Amino acid sequence: MGGAKKKSPAQQEKSQTDETSKTSGAKKKGKKHEKSEGSKSEISVIVNEEQAMKFIKGAKVLTVQELARQTGVKISAANSYLKKLLDSGAVKRIGGYSGHHIYQPVA
Repeated sequence: MGGAKKKSPAQQEKSQTDETSKTSGAKKKGKKHEKSEGSKSEISVIVNEEQAMKFIKGAKVLTVQELARQTGVKISAANSYLKKLLDSGAVKRIGGYSGHHIYQPVA
């Protein structure tokens, strides 16, 4: 009842070149295989409390994403740190919705 869809001329040419490269032993070059060591930054999962508190005290308002970017940690680590500060009373939630909350340091 149905069959395989007819390939467009561009797809036919691409599959034909792939088949020839497989038989000749040539490797495909792609961006997935290239490694760029300099472009990636190291992301930590432990919050440096001194650096975080310095940033929090100097900010009028802050978000989880902003804290993570400033301290160089993952968003999940920054989120758990802010929740800990919220429970201890060092910051208060003043706005935001759906997980994107805005916090303010308590003076």
